[in-house]
Amino acid sequence: MLERMAHRGACACDNDSGDGAGVLSAIPDDLYRTELKETLGLELPPAGQYATGHIFMEKDSYKQAKESIADLIRGCDLKLIGWRKLKTNSDILGKEAKKTEPCIRQVFVTADFADDKEKFDRQVYLLRKQATHQLAKQSVPCYVVSLSASTIVYKGQFTPHQLYKYYLDLTNPNFITHIALVHSRFSTNTFPSWSRAQPNRMLAHNGEINTLRGNINFMRAREGVMHSAKYGDDIQKLYPVVEEHMTDSGCFDNVLEFLVRASGRTLPEAAMLMVPEAWEKDEDMGPEKRSFYRWAAMLMEPWDGPALLAFSDGRYVGAILDRNGLRPARYYLTSDDHLYLSSEVGVNDIPVENIVKKVSFI
Repeated sequence: MLERMAHRGACACDNDSGDGAGVLSAIPDDLYRTELKETLGLELPPAGQYATGHIFMEKDSYKQAKESIADLIRGCDLKLIGWRKLKTNSDILGKEAKKTEPCIRQVFVTADFADDKEKFDRQVYLLRKQATHQLAKQSVPCYVVSLSASTIVYKGQFTPHQLYKYYLDLTNPNFITHIALVHSRFSTNTFPSWSRAQPNRMLAHNGEINTLRGNINFMRAREGVMHSAKYGDDIQKLYPVVEEHMTDSGCFDNVLEFLVRASGRTLPEAAMLMVPEAWEKDEDMGPEKRSFYRWAAMLMEPWDGPALLAFSDGRYVGAILDRNGLRPARYYLTSDDHLYLSSEVGVNDIPVENIVKKVSFI
């Protein structure tokens, strides 16, 4: 799917440095368990009782970044299992992408309470936000690509054809996942970079949010009055919710992640809260959904822009049209219970006899 979406992305003047491409998937537990055992002699806890993620660091300061993150792990009442050096192939990178290629390390953490999924996820999110904020204050370059007990993100300043050649994990037969979310980026109002590639931590989206400045300002204003039964006073450590120097999609992803992790909302509920349908004059909408949107309108203004949004937190994977339906989407359901959704047709070769349902959203 990703390689067939190459026309939706862009590349630099060297023709080999993409604007960004990536994939979000479930954590391939068998692969990581085998790798850590063979290379580091480490035993991972049961699936779901450890969190992992990739971190982009600078080659001349990555040791300092690792030490700072280790301190934050202890401060969040978590335990460091170990660090893994990813197997990558830098030879396939374009000249421009290679100039800024980060030092990539994968971190694994757990906790004594890791069997309490809600509490563990909450502390892992706190660690992710703390790492982003505190290392920036220390002037230690660091970008946490993702940190989760259920999903992992592989991305970079690639063309779609380079992603699977760069990360050797992605072609390993032990890389098994029940979900995959892919994206090919076309940089518009921001420059291409490794960290700006997509998917983000929960979201894949083409950007172009027309109401962005107002959305960011409203979120910053709410930080003075928000409270969380889950975090208590620690909610202050999650601010600012919208981080600095983010793309449109990155800002949306920050807020979506915050709503799911800090408020206990499900991912579908958070997505509907942020991007409500044009419900006011929709006579075909049922009363329950209408009541939800009326309630949501009192809590948050819509994030409005012409682009389909796809999202996943490991439990749910879904998509939602923009509020005006300006960008279409379609999905196929197959007889072997696979669901393929994309912004256009032709991204997969699926035998017609295997398709049991086709739905287009316009």
